[in-house]
Amino acid sequence: MTTHWADLAMQTRGLESLYSVIPPLDSVRLRSFHLDWRGPTLTTRIDLPSYPEHPPPDWSERGYDTLQIHLQFLAVDDLTVGGWIPPTPVDISFSALPDRRLLTQISGEGMEFSFTCSDSLLAGHISSFCATASGSDEGARSFLQPLDARRFSSLPGPDESTFYERV
Repeated sequence: MTTHWADLAMQTRGLESLYSVIPPLDSVRLRSFHLDWRGPTLTTRIDLPSYPEHPPPDWSERGYDTLQIHLQFLAVDDLTVGGWIPPTPVDISFSALPDRRLLTQISGEGMEFSFTCSDSLLAGHISSFCATASGSDEGARSFLQPLDARRFSSLPGPDESTFYERV
C-alpha cells in the first residue's frame, strides 16, 4: 500500500506541527501494546524513528531526543502475535483490504505481529523525552497535548487506563 500511515490517522495536527514530513513507521521502537475488548482496539506505544525538526523550545532546552506516540487501531480482528524481545526495532506496514479494512503487520527480528483493522487510525499522547543509555523511556517527559501535559510529567504506570485505553 502506498498511502502514508499519517494519511490514515486522525488527530495528526500535533505531528504535522513538529515535522516537515512525518516519518514512516520503519525501524520504530515498539514500547508496548494494549489490547482492549471494547471496540475491540489495539494501542501501540512507539518511538518514531527520527526526532522532529520543529520541537517546542522547552523540549530542546531539556535535551530531549526521542518522540513517542500512541497509535490506536480500531475494530481489530484476526490477531496473531509471535515472539517479541524488546527493544527490537520493528516496521509497521499496511495492506488495503475490502470494506475499508487494513491488514497491519508489525515485524522485527524474531517478531511477527499481524491483525486486520479499520482503515482509520488514531494518533495521540505525543510526548518527548531523553532516552537513557539503556534505551529506557523512564524519567521526565513533556507532552504535546495540554491535558496530558497537565496530568503527567513522566510515563504513567500501566494501571492508568485513561492513558493506555484512550488516545
